[in-house]
Amino acid sequence: MGEAHLHVEADEFKLPVVKATAGPDGIVMSSLRNNNWVSLDPGFLTTAQCESRITYIDGEHSILRYRGYPIEQLCEQSDFLEVSWLLRNGELPTKAEYNRFVEDINHHTMVGEDFRTFMGSFPRGAQPMSVMASAINALAAFNPDTTDISDPEQLDEAAMIIMAKARTVVSYILRRRRDEPMLYPDYARGYVDDFIRMCFAVPYERFESDPLYVHAFGRLLIIHADHEQNCSTSVVRIAGSAHANLYSAVAAGINALSGPRHGGANEAVLRQLMAIRDSGMSVKQFVEKAKVEGSRISGLGHRVYKSYDPRAAIAKHYLEKIMENKATLKLLPGDEQLFDVALQLEDIALNDDYFVSRNLYPNVDFYTGLIYRAIGFGPSMFTPLFALGRIPGWIAQYREMLADPMTKIGRPRQVYTGAVLRDYVPIDER
Repeated sequence: MGEAHLHVEADEFKLPVVKATAGPDGIVMSSLRNNNWVSLDPGFLTTAQCESRITYIDGEHSILRYRGYPIEQLCEQSDFLEVSWLLRNGELPTKAEYNRFVEDINHHTMVGEDFRTFMGSFPRGAQPMSVMASAINALAAFNPDTTDISDPEQLDEAAMIIMAKARTVVSYILRRRRDEPMLYPDYARGYVDDFIRMCFAVPYERFESDPLYVHAFGRLLIIHADHEQNCSTSVVRIAGSAHANLYSAVAAGINALSGPRHGGANEAVLRQLMAIRDSGMSVKQFVEKAKVEGSRISGLGHRVYKSYDPRAAIAKHYLEKIMENKATLKLLPGDEQLFDVALQLEDIALNDDYFVSRNLYPNVDFYTGLIYRAIGFGPSMFTPLFALGRIPGWIAQYREMLADPMTKIGRPRQVYTGAVLRDYVPIDER
């Protein structure tokens, strides 16, 4: 471990340095607090809250790896449940471990009748992310014998319940919004295939998911499975640092993800593409108007990736496959025009110096909404689908936080700039 030297006015501090295996090293600032200094870092943009071995991102070189494995290899050769195992355990499963994990997930997917009644109590037009967070929180009430986080078996069971039942919850939210009956899971189907069936099948009629949709949706779940210390993951870790149970911490992450500046971006992209399509302007005219007005174009640029978002390249690939097969797929009216608008906007973003010089490349949200839309999901369901993919990452991050002996309860400091000591003035004298 190295050492950094910090000089502040007349003070000098010797601060330990934690070496990273990849990416920036960390300077341990904890000792500043004992010397009447704190580091002021709005948004924690240069503050690391933990050491982690789960996800590595290099935004300059378009790199995203889970446990060291490139996201491209995982999307090509793995599936969502195997990636979930990898995130949680640090290694790829053996065939026996994988089969047992899949079987456990399948047999935890069903929810009881009381829980179905609970889900049916929300208004049909309720905000889906509010319902999803409430439902995950409620799982703790329905499974009280899995809430002791000091018991490894209870923690394992809670993780399994959340992973398995989250897809049932999301399908129930969709069915209720459509005033359609909620469907029971089918253990014989795969995780993604059965989720699509629970969302779109008609009761008592044979339903076959399109294999391309199943595969594409599975890749979207993988690329969303974790993304290092983002807003919602940080919320999960901080809630967990207070020893809130796993259900409560994941529900907190869902609530953070519901914010339009975090999980709502893919919905904003689709709505903007619709606005361009229906504006009467060409895509080029719309873009030029936005440039003159200084308006932000949704889906371009990313806080972390300063070159092409590697998740965007994967999502784009599957969107292109869907477009190639659009003759055999049941697309909604006007969707072909949406695809055309997206292609034109993408071409402008990749070749116009205004966007290139500002690193405003198409990000993952630029493509995912179009894929969700093609499968049949409305914009209000996009963020719950994002959350469904992110759950294994939240669980892995929570468990890593809990096992880390360096974890302390989250308690950021502040720099106070308010009024100094004042004497109270009675109301009659003001």
